[in-house]
Amino acid sequence: MEPRRELLLRELRDAWDEVGEAEEDRREALRALEDDCLAVYRAKVAQVRQQGARLRAEIAAALAELAALRAAVGDDPRSAAQTSAGSLREELRAIAPELEEVRQRRDEMCRQIAEVTELIDRLRQEMRPGERPPPPRVDADPDDLTMNSLQELRAHLRHLQSEKDNRIKKMAELTSSLHASSSVLGMDPQEITTIVQEAGAGDISDGAIARLESEAERLREAKRGRMQRLQDLVVAMLELWSLMDTPPEEQSRFQGVACNVAASEDEITEPDALSAGAIGEVEAEVARLEGLKGRRMKDLLARKRGELREIRLRARIVSAQEEEDGGSDEVVSDDGCADAAERSLVLERLDARISEARDEEFSRKEVLERMERWQAALEEESWLEEYNRDENRYNVGKGMHLMLKRAEKARTLVNKMPAMAEALMAKVVAWEEDRGTKFLYDGEGLLDMLEEYDNTRKEKEQEKKRQRDQRRLQGQSTVESPVARALQKNLKNVTRTLSMGGSKKMIVSASSSSLSSPRPITPSYLKSSSSPRRSDDGQMVSQDSFE
Repeated sequence: MEPRRELLLRELRDAWDEVGEAEEDRREALRALEDDCLAVYRAKVAQVRQQGARLRAEIAAALAELAALRAAVGDDPRSAAQTSAGSLREELRAIAPELEEVRQRRDEMCRQIAEVTELIDRLRQEMRPGERPPPPRVDADPDDLTMNSLQELRAHLRHLQSEKDNRIKKMAELTSSLHASSSVLGMDPQEITTIVQEAGAGDISDGAIARLESEAERLREAKRGRMQRLQDLVVAMLELWSLMDTPPEEQSRFQGVACNVAASEDEITEPDALSAGAIGEVEAEVARLEGLKGRRMKDLLARKRGELREIRLRARIVSAQEEEDGGSDEVVSDDGCADAAERSLVLERLDARISEARDEEFSRKEVLERMERWQAALEEESWLEEYNRDENRYNVGKGMHLMLKRAEKARTLVNKMPAMAEALMAKVVAWEEDRGTKFLYDGEGLLDMLEEYDNTRKEKEQEKKRQRDQRRLQGQSTVESPVARALQKNLKNVTRTLSMGGSKKMIVSASSSSLSSPRPITPSYLKSSSSPRRSDDGQMVSQDSFE
């Protein structure tokens, strides 16, 4: 611009020369012209500076928006575009593409969040109509457009969808339960259909579920009540069948009902199984059996008393208590004026005694089994004594080899009898200590019977030994003393009494007249016991005195 300015100044000088402008005026005009030029420059500089400030503001706004959008969509704000060393317009043009891309991402995220939010609101309205739930996170913070926020909303949506599926499944289960319960109770299916329709077809709200749950619980309660009533009737019917000996053809009509006596609530699913008609039929049968029971009570009582006597006979229990108890029962059962309540009471007492007798029989089983084996051994011992007294036992004849074999087996068994008796006494003592009472066998103390047998057997052995010693001294081999014969007869009487289950009260006059009151010998296993025993003169002494 310098050459053009110099050219214009020369033209201006020439014009002033032509006009004759004074030098002072010329200098004044040049100063004014310079001031005007500076003003124009200053105006232009100010304008350019304003434009630069505006561009800087646009760049700052763009960078701030970019950082905010990056923060909203979850990017690192520090990763915004770095400004280059170029002009402001170049910087602004460099930021614009990235800013546009982030804006598109924001718009897409907003669209997805809006769709998920709309679905959430729709599901909430379906399940909880009219409820005002707390707004989701995206409504509370519009600037939160991150993927985490979207994932949270989607997770919440999945939760609501799962809840909806559960509600649909629960409604189906409740409806099925209503139909099943109504079928078991014998209700009209149309009634249940009406209940389901009133609850709302396809409605999965809390109110609809609560209405169906209430109705289902009402039917379940009715089912439980009828089931309890039916089970009580069936138990009574089964007891009456057993008492009346009802034939199977009469029972077959109620077999289906009787199968439900121990069934749970969920196991009873047959239609009309708990209907009023089915319960009425069972009630009628129980009433019929009750009438028969009153007419046949006398026979029942007699049969129960016979069963009680049979159990006591097997257990070898003397029926002293039975005679005391049975008298009143007989009077009541034979009394034509006795009412059904009295008869039922007598029958209950008999059942209780039968149960007690069975328990007693079971507790005595092991002792009785050993007693049976010991009695069989006693019989063999008695036979062996008779056999040994037979002078012709060694004569050759028909069947003699069989007798010899039996005698050999009997000797072996007799040799085991002391051990058998001792084991039996140990069992009796253990039973008495456990039960706290005396073991009675046909009304007599079994332990006393065994001890008496043991004492008599030992006395016999001592007498035999004494006779053998006497025969060695006197050379007598065949003569038996009267005392030995008396003891042998006494042992034989004891053996026969025990084998026949008789009393222990035996007279040993022969032995006592021949012997000078032999002292009883206590078995070895009783010597360790501290329980007192009776001495020969009837006094109670401790076991130490025996030793």
